[in-house]
Amino acid sequence: MRKEKNMLNKSKMHIHFIGIGGISMSGLAEIMLTQGHKVTGSDMTKSDITNHLESLGIEVGLHSKDNINKDIDLVVVTAAIHEDNEELIYAKELGLEIMSRSKFLGHLMEAYKYPICISGTHGKTTTTSMLADILLHSKKNPTITVGGILDSIGGNIRIGGADYFLTEACEYCNSFLDFKPIVGVILNIEEDHMDFFKDLDQIKDSFFQFANLIPRDGLLVIEDTALENTPQIKQISAPIETFGLDEHANWFASNIIFDENARPSFDVYHNNEFLFNLKIGLTGMHNILNTLSIIATCNYLNIDLSSITEELINFSGARRRFEICGKIHDITLIDDYAHHPSEIRATLNTLKKYPHNEIYIVFQPHTYSRTKAFLSEFAEALGTYGHIILTEIYAARESNPGDVRVEDIVDLMKEKDVDAIYLESFDEITNHLLSIAEPGDLIVTMGAGNVNQIIDMILGKI
Repeated sequence: MRKEKNMLNKSKMHIHFIGIGGISMSGLAEIMLTQGHKVTGSDMTKSDITNHLESLGIEVGLHSKDNINKDIDLVVVTAAIHEDNEELIYAKELGLEIMSRSKFLGHLMEAYKYPICISGTHGKTTTTSMLADILLHSKKNPTITVGGILDSIGGNIRIGGADYFLTEACEYCNSFLDFKPIVGVILNIEEDHMDFFKDLDQIKDSFFQFANLIPRDGLLVIEDTALENTPQIKQISAPIETFGLDEHANWFASNIIFDENARPSFDVYHNNEFLFNLKIGLTGMHNILNTLSIIATCNYLNIDLSSITEELINFSGARRRFEICGKIHDITLIDDYAHHPSEIRATLNTLKKYPHNEIYIVFQPHTYSRTKAFLSEFAEALGTYGHIILTEIYAARESNPGDVRVEDIVDLMKEKDVDAIYLESFDEITNHLLSIAEPGDLIVTMGAGNVNQIIDMILGKI
């Protein structure tokens, strides 16, 4: 790609988004439209997201060279678009200005007083969504881009004032290194996206570079074990506040109690000083950590901590994050975005605390590279609880390399006498579940692809 210039101060540009149907790209397109620019875009298929954009007046087509012309001022490209994309090739031939999604987002942040970037291997969408609700409740009028659908803003984007910009910051392809955070949050650091990173050390270095972007008058909020395991982060010039589950962290939780629906209450401490007891509406131990990161961030932003407890109690999560989707014949249907072994373990630990008889889990692996990298880890994580059904890998941005199969995970689980089967089609899975599930059971779909459609099928929506 050509070296880009910061063009975002220009007025009335024509901006074309290649891959506009992505959750982040669609939000950026909507922001640009609101600022008065002409916006067009393309994607592989139409979707609810592209339909929404078209309802706003944005012209969206399928990928085609015909979408590109010399009147376009700027082409924005998501990381999922490959170099052989015909629109990208033709845009280069015409000499058009081309910018990656991450650089575009980084330039956009420069217009705001407080860009807040939520990073980490897991928990970004939930944490961003929770902080979004608090900023709204605190009358901060934030601009928000989130990687999921948040009911309080009616989607994945909210356009606000010029002070607060809240976004997720993903490490994939080092995208978050193009951002301009004043406050950066690192929820955790683990192996993931091994189609891009060669090992965990490279991932740690990427998070170090992200932390190093924060200026001296900003703040890094980081989980305490992530900091201890990535000691180079201690070298940054910005102040650091840690959070965790013991007194070694600046912000920590103690006296944790779960209610009958797996929702925790706990005491919040800052630098060993008791602040208050808090009950949250989210489930699971991992969401205690997510909440602590938000409290630390709010403290830096001078938000009265006593004023945020109601939002934390009432916040029930973003869609597809342990989302209770409904009931049929007293069988509870839950959808969760977990697509990494650690996320699966966290979700299963939460499910154990949730009232149930039997648990039936439908897992859809996400991308061939992740499935190959974590084959045994998936088998181990899934094998800890419940009856497991695996379905075909969701390819996302990848092509099938032919060297990894879902059946390999099933075979590893069966070696340890885990109740696991592979069913290829959603119809098969739906019929199987309806034939075996009984009142009081849980059916849980799990994955970052389209596995949640099974719940719609069970409920008779499709």
